Amino acid sequence: MKSHRLLTALALVACCAIAITFAFGVSPDAVVALVGAVHGHGFDANHMMIASAGAVAVSPEEVKKAVEGLMTTFEQFKDTNDTRLKEIEKKGGADPVTVDKLNKIETSLAGFEGLNQRLTQAEAKNKALEEHKEQSDALLAKMEAKLGRPGAQNGTERRIELKKRVNDWGHAVYDAYAMGSANLSAEQQKALSDVVAEYKALNVGTDTAGGYLAPTEYVAEIIKGVTEISPARSIVKVRQSANKAIQLPKRTGQFAARRVSEQGTKTETTGLTYGLEEMPLPEMYALIDISNQMLEDSAFDMEAEIREEAQEQFAVKEGAEFVSGSGVGEMEGILTNASVASTVSGSAAVIADSDGQANGLMTLFHAIKTDYTRNANWILNRTTLGSVRKLKDSQKQYIWMPGLANGVPNTILGAPYVEMPDMPSEGANLYPIGFGDFRRAYTMADRISMEMLRDPFTQATSGNIRFILRKRLGGKVVLAEAIRLLKCST
Repeated sequence: MKSHRLLTALALVACCAIAITFAFGVSPDAVVALVGAVHGHGFDANHMMIASAGAVAVSPEEVKKAVEGLMTTFEQFKDTNDTRLKEIEKKGGADPVTVDKLNKIETSLAGFEGLNQRLTQAEAKNKALEEHKEQSDALLAKMEAKLGRPGAQNGTERRIELKKRVNDWGHAVYDAYAMGSANLSAEQQKALSDVVAEYKALNVGTDTAGGYLAPTEYVAEIIKGVTEISPARSIVKVRQSANKAIQLPKRTGQFAARRVSEQGTKTETTGLTYGLEEMPLPEMYALIDISNQMLEDSAFDMEAEIREEAQEQFAVKEGAEFVSGSGVGEMEGILTNASVASTVSGSAAVIADSDGQANGLMTLFHAIKTDYTRNANWILNRTTLGSVRKLKDSQKQYIWMPGLANGVPNTILGAPYVEMPDMPSEGANLYPIGFGDFRRAYTMADRISMEMLRDPFTQATSGNIRFILRKRLGGKVVLAEAIRLLKCST
């Protein structure tokens, strides 16, 4: 019975919104906000905006709380993982309960990786809320203008009448839900019967009885899933070029200094040689045909949409080539260049060695020359990062450490890391982790950043317009010794 009254109440509220919408030409959302406001519940559009803005903002207190949560979660992670390792050592396998608990903690720990993104998005979301507030204010102003328009009932009287009707309907609906119509006063029952009669006469459920007059709302916003991109440009050297290729002089050999006696004869110290690294700047493109009518009638700026999609997909292609590009007609990948050295993990198919420790990563870390480690980064995908968090060094210390509390990035063996979705996961003879100074090791060059050609002629007989987007860039490993890879192998 109570659920029936609730459904009736909701239907009546919807009817109220529709009736006022027809009368004043404003959206049902604004009417619902107005109904709540005049009903004395303080539920108005401005309050909604303030509450939403408060939910979006990331305050210093929240950051502090996040830091505390991160450190607490990491301590729980270490304790649980230590328990798992002890169970494996004593029983030959981990307790499923422990593994399940560890997985849950890992999920919580991974959640802190996005804190910086939340902080950067907060300002954009607040701007969007401000725009929404302005729209709400405009709707309310529109209602006020129509209430006092020339030729209509006096604005003040009309406003009082509207408030009274909404108040009566609101009380009737609320009381019908809370007490049942049998307990209503004669006045409330009359108000409720009037609403029910109007609802029966016109309803949105039947097209011919009013449904055609209550259109659905079209939201001019495209829902898009996240596109994973390996952010190669953030860690390599990028330069511009006005030519078809780039040539980079390179020292390929050095001489060795020698000693000589007081009157000894000095001979030439040979060995200093130079070479030339050449980097072509090939083209990548996207070609899209769109009908003229689509461009004319779409609710979106389709040219801008195509441009945005192309930029995103060019970045995807760029990141994938940085990792595994062939170097023929495209960028050269760090996994493709034969001069990039590697260190074995010590286990056939995972990054941990046969004892479950991070000795392979430790060896890789110290195999890079000291000068390169000063600006070095790890690169790996998110799955591999989850495995790294569980590893310890020979002193039983975790090699992954949170840095948010100190205002620095999280680190692996003291060096920051960059997530690269295109890096392979753990597997036999695969290279899931890279380390080194990528800015010195790898160079990218842009010849044409991006251009879009609008071609209305080629597909004119088909009623289409062709958009051709192109970009010219290249990339190459120029100093292989500055980086090193971890190979899953014994």
